[in-house]
Amino acid sequence: MRSSDGEALSGIKVLDLCRVVSGPFATMHLGDLGADVVKVEDPRHGDESRRYGPPFIAGESAYFLSVNRNKRSCAVDLKSPAGRDVVLALAGVADVVIDNFRPGTLDGWGLGDEALRQGNPRLVRCSITGFGRTGPDADRPGYDLILQGESGIMDITGEADGPPTKVGTSIADLVTGLYASQAVLAALMRRERTGIGGRVDVSMLDAMASLLTFNAGMYFASGESPKRRGNVHPTISPYETFQASDGWINLGVANDKFWSLFCDVIGGKDLEADPRFRTAPQRAANRADLVGILRPIFAGRTRAEWLAVLRGAGIPAGIISRVGEVCEAPQLVERGMVQSAPHPVAGDVRFVARPVRFEDRPPAPSTSPPLLGEHTGEVLSEWLGWDAAAVEKAAGAGAFGAEKSRGA
Repeated sequence: MRSSDGEALSGIKVLDLCRVVSGPFATMHLGDLGADVVKVEDPRHGDESRRYGPPFIAGESAYFLSVNRNKRSCAVDLKSPAGRDVVLALAGVADVVIDNFRPGTLDGWGLGDEALRQGNPRLVRCSITGFGRTGPDADRPGYDLILQGESGIMDITGEADGPPTKVGTSIADLVTGLYASQAVLAALMRRERTGIGGRVDVSMLDAMASLLTFNAGMYFASGESPKRRGNVHPTISPYETFQASDGWINLGVANDKFWSLFCDVIGGKDLEADPRFRTAPQRAANRADLVGILRPIFAGRTRAEWLAVLRGAGIPAGIISRVGEVCEAPQLVERGMVQSAPHPVAGDVRFVARPVRFEDRPPAPSTSPPLLGEHTGEVLSEWLGWDAAAVEKAAGAGAFGAEKSRGA
């Protein structure tokens, strides 16, 4: 276990009953901030994402490794009476219990809210669900692709004349995980005032709908759903993507000042004087004409050449980075955003670190994602004071599955 002394959440115990992405992403962020996160996994196969791949590193899923650092793994059979008792004992000393099962699943195993909070009124309970714990869709399972569609995000993503398009990452899972970690922090702050923990309900549909922001505002104002615009801004032009000779760049001519500077850069003062493009509303109204003029201009230089002249003039611009370029970007490397931790099987595991910085101290070194059941005995000893005989007794009763878990 890493030392988290001095970290914001040092001393906070988080019992993590999550799997796949949304919940693990939330608990990873709590672990990044210093919480002691204990991940409870099925002893037979562990978190489903352990089998997601390729790629695998020495048999370890890169997918799983990406969202499970700074945690310890306990392999406990939640469906067995002995395993249930282990989880209830851990919940009795935890500060937070978080899960992302469908509503009612934990209740069926004897691990509902009342059972988890028995004797621990300071416990913060956070549940991540697809559609929330109430409402007509409460019982539906939540999957990222489905929620991207039902939240309206896919309907406004993609080219205007193309099909609805999903975001290139698991945005519904990830943004819900961020909201969940934020909600847990708020509940812990409230507990400081009241002494009571309480329940937090975080829905993937709610989280995604909240991202509609001005798109929802446009609908509320007009009664019409916004259309897909591709990389085009609805009211600003040129504020979009152009193809250079060796790749793609984004250009952000967001006001008349930048427009004048841009016209200087491309030697296009005649464009600045053109009545079709003189003001921002006119440029937006005549976007097709403007883009038709600019496309061959951008195709004549490389990305690097365009960035040099655009940034030199103070005009917002950036390349469309490939994932590999981001992972090796000097700006992120210099800020310590690309880190690694030694893993007992996979060697040095690289990852994108937490984006939150505290002025008075750098982030503590991270621990690698755990092996399945790697810390079962260690956690039961630290959290519950169990000795080897107590662990063996629980194992014999089937708490850790048919075979004793690694570390028990």
